Amino acid sequence: MVQNGTEQLLTSDAVDRVVAQIDFTPLTGQKVYFQDQYIKDIKGIGFVNGDYIISSLRQQILAANCKLEEKAEQADYIIEARVGALGNDQHEVSYGIPASNVLSSVSALSPATPPIPAIPEISFAKKKQQVGAAKIGVFAYHRETKEPVWQAGVKASRSRSKESWFMGIGPLQSGTIYDGPMFAGAKIKRPIYQLFTKQYKQPEAPVPPVQYKDPHMFPIAKRLEQERQIEKIQHPDSDIQWAGHEEGSDQIKQLVDQASKLKPDEEEPAKE
Repeated sequence: MVQNGTEQLLTSDAVDRVVAQIDFTPLTGQKVYFQDQYIKDIKGIGFVNGDYIISSLRQQILAANCKLEEKAEQADYIIEARVGALGNDQHEVSYGIPASNVLSSVSALSPATPPIPAIPEISFAKKKQQVGAAKIGVFAYHRETKEPVWQAGVKASRSRSKESWFMGIGPLQSGTIYDGPMFAGAKIKRPIYQLFTKQYKQPEAPVPPVQYKDPHMFPIAKRLEQERQIEKIQHPDSDIQWAGHEEGSDQIKQLVDQASKLKPDEEEPAKE
C-alpha cells in the first residue's frame, strides 16, 4: 500500500513542530544571517527536505522581528542550524492468524500431493502506527568576534498517525496530522473515537510573538496601508491609483481619524 502522502505529512508535521519550539526573540531587531550549509544537502521524503527546513527556519526568524540579511558581511550575527533526525517509522500489530505459505511450500516438494494454497491473514483486530521524527539544533554567534551569543538548544518532536481495524471494519484514523478522529478518511463523532483511540498531546513550547503556523500581518504592512489611505484622502488629485477602496468611504475616514489620534495634539489657545 502506498503511503507517500501520509509519510510526507508526518515528516513535515514533525519539522513544523520543532521549528515552532525555537524562540528567536533574543535576537529581535538584530541584523542576522542564516547559515544553511549544514542543512541544504539533507534528503527527505518527497518535498520534505533541506529546502523545506531552511524556509521554515527563515520564516520563524522573520516572525521574531529579526532583520534577516542575504549576505553574511551585512549582518552582525550568524545563525547556524543543523538537523539531527528526519524520517519516519512504521509498526504493525495483528491479533489473529498471520499469513503463511509453509503448507504451500511443503506440498510443492511432493508431486503426488495436490498444491495447497497459501493461508491468508485472518485477524480479529489490527493496528498500524506511523511516527515521523525531526531534530534540529540552532545557535548564534557574533560575525566578527566569533563569540557565542545565543543558543536554542536541541529541539526534537514526533508526529503520529494510527490506523485501526476491528473485525474487518476500518481504518479508524487518529494522530497529530488529522484535525480529529477519522473513519476511512471521513470525520466521525468523538464518543466513538474515545472508545478506540486517544489523543496525542505534545508538550507546550515557548510562545513567539507570531505563531509559526498562523497567518499574520506584520505591523509595518499595516502602517504602510494606513499611510496610503491617508495620502489618498489628503491628496485626492494625486495621479496615484489606489485599487479596492472607494473615495470617501467610511472605512477610509475611520483610518484617518485613527491616524490623527496618533499625532501630537495642536496647542489650544490659552483660556482666559
